[in-house]
Amino acid sequence: MHPTQDLLSDPGCEQLVLIDGEVSLWRSPDLGQAAQALLEKLIESTEWRQERITVYGKPYLQPRLSAWYGDLSYAYSGINMQPQPWTPLLNEIRSGIESLLGHSFNSVLLNYYRDENDSMGMHSDNESELGEQPLIASLSLGDERVFLLRHRTRKDLKTIKLPLPSGSLLVMAGKTQSHWRHGIARERQPCGPRVNLTFRRVIEK
Repeated sequence: MHPTQDLLSDPGCEQLVLIDGEVSLWRSPDLGQAAQALLEKLIESTEWRQERITVYGKPYLQPRLSAWYGDLSYAYSGINMQPQPWTPLLNEIRSGIESLLGHSFNSVLLNYYRDENDSMGMHSDNESELGEQPLIASLSLGDERVFLLRHRTRKDLKTIKLPLPSGSLLVMAGKTQSHWRHGIARERQPCGPRVNLTFRRVIEK
């Protein structure tokens, strides 16, 4: 199911006007707990790692911490993520999002942005394990950061800058990953921690 279909009747859903993509935003979905409480619990209980990646032949540490939970392994940017088992808290969050979207997920990538210096480079979640038109649900907790969307080939289209408040849920579906890149830039002003959870369905090969 795509958010541009049945979910548009949800009064809490905002649909972005996007060429070659489908992006929806819930600013305050019911998470069962306060966003701040979830943030603190996830920072404390998650087994965070700082992965090393290679760019243009040079290795460096990613400017954030991450963790992979779910049923299957996942590879991106030369990193092979082995899954940790679902925790009761992650299962609770997953269940709420699945009920809202009517879509099931078997994995979640958590990213921990500790302060204004942590970031996520522009990229697409277009790995073959996710299928041709993956639906990815991205939950933001903590300090607001600006989500960037940039078309892969249409240079005439401006970069979309979308602030994501704590507790908001962004859903990317359809051909979004084929035509758009997204990321989180560093901030010029000091900011506090943010945890982002991107729920997805990995296809077993």
